[in-house]
Amino acid sequence: MILFLTSAPLWISSIILVGLGTALAMLGPLLVRRYVALEKLTINNEVAGFKFATVGVLYAVLLAFSVIVVWQKYSDADDTVMKEGGAAAALYHLSNGLGQVQGAALGGALTSYLKSAISDEWPAMGHGVASEQTQQRLNAIYAALLASKSSDQSNTALMSEIFYQLDVLTQARRARLVVAAGVVPGIVWAVLFGGAVVTIAFTFFFGTRNLRAQVLMTGLLAVLILSELLIAVVIDRPFTGSVKVGPEPLAVVLADFVP
Repeated sequence: MILFLTSAPLWISSIILVGLGTALAMLGPLLVRRYVALEKLTINNEVAGFKFATVGVLYAVLLAFSVIVVWQKYSDADDTVMKEGGAAAALYHLSNGLGQVQGAALGGALTSYLKSAISDEWPAMGHGVASEQTQQRLNAIYAALLASKSSDQSNTALMSEIFYQLDVLTQARRARLVVAAGVVPGIVWAVLFGGAVVTIAFTFFFGTRNLRAQVLMTGLLAVLILSELLIAVVIDRPFTGSVKVGPEPLAVVLADFVP
């Protein structure tokens, strides 16, 4: 269910999670009032209010922490792709310092890698997995560099910098593959959704004479809680769904260096 909400268009996820959830929450006070008399609910207002404050604080802390974590990972994923693009651009520049044959081999292998990352790996990361084709293109870059190093030992400093930038590119790819599968563990999702149900359901058992006002307050609380949950769900997988990190930094490098 979480994967469906993450990968679905934003408007569908919003309707299912926020719209439907709020509608069900607003039905709660009506159903409780139908079977429990107002007088019985009113008696428990003081004790229920104290307990609700405790439950609300505990759940707010957990929800806020989860949103902060997934937002930080989303931001890190964006920075990682930019770092990967920067390393690719540096490799294109450094390839000019190699011989014509070796430089062309490195540039061609790097171009194939970037094209595969955009066309193959980004769709694969939408499902939380890596692309075997892109891995093969990365291996081809290493093969081209090792061949260049074995044939020319005259420029050690240049080759060291090239291998350093390739290591940066490799580490950046590995980092984005790690977060592609999601950040929040399943047990945390269970607690988040269970806590939302408990927190909202607590409001059903307050006794107020104005039932419409109670239904409205419950609905507003549900909108607030479920909207924050929606944020966590949508950006939990930074490369999946409507709100995701795109391959634009890699595409810009291709546009700058490939005719």
